Amino acid sequence: MILTVNIGNTKITIGGYTDDHQIFSGKLHTDPLATADEYAIRIRSLLLLHGIQDSCQMEGCILGSVVPNVTPHILSALKMLAPVRVLTVGPGLKSGMRLRLDNPAQLGADLLCGIVAAVARYDGPVVVINADTALSMMAANSKKELLGGSILLSPHLSLPNMVRETAQLPQIDPNTVTHPEIISTNTTACLQSGVVLGTASMIDGMAARFTKELGLDTRFFATGSMPDSILQVCETPITYDPALILDGLYAIWKRNRK
Repeated sequence: MILTVNIGNTKITIGGYTDDHQIFSGKLHTDPLATADEYAIRIRSLLLLHGIQDSCQMEGCILGSVVPNVTPHILSALKMLAPVRVLTVGPGLKSGMRLRLDNPAQLGADLLCGIVAAVARYDGPVVVINADTALSMMAANSKKELLGGSILLSPHLSLPNMVRETAQLPQIDPNTVTHPEIISTNTTACLQSGVVLGTASMIDGMAARFTKELGLDTRFFATGSMPDSILQVCETPITYDPALILDGLYAIWKRNRK
């Protein structure tokens, strides 16, 4: 089994792969205060939860991270669990993509992995929408060149701040919103409409601009914690795949295995 680990600002997503198939995936909260021992216990518990009785089943591991202060603790935890080679996405690893960026070192591992997986699924231009603490849209062309993209505010970041800074707006969960109306008749419904339809309109508007740059055959993929309520009202055809980043990690591991 190959273990893939994606460390995000909010969650750590972990997946296991055998014979090119994902056999499990799970999530842990990102905790900057946790020690390597604590992370080892949590990862071990997650493996047991998914029927992985012996961590020695691990043949290798690859890690991508956008939280540098957590990365060393996770690396130490993984080495406690199994004496295997642990790859870290970054300079020195082959991804199969040409990075046409001003400073490739600034590219988040999750953004690279999402693009790697999307390009493997579709030969034409692709845009990957990654919804986490921020909402990013990264583009690649049919020549497997990562061109760059945009970073936007996401509901996960903007909604709590807006509610906190106002006296009468209620907290809502975009995941529970159904059939939002553009003309709503109470405060909660107005907020739901603004968050869901507003975010969808923002994505559609950005998608139109990406398509103008890349061509009409551009395909859009989404991953991360994007609420279904938003995806359902987007006019842009978007393929949602929660395993996109882990699949990209696994693809990079295969390209760099010895």
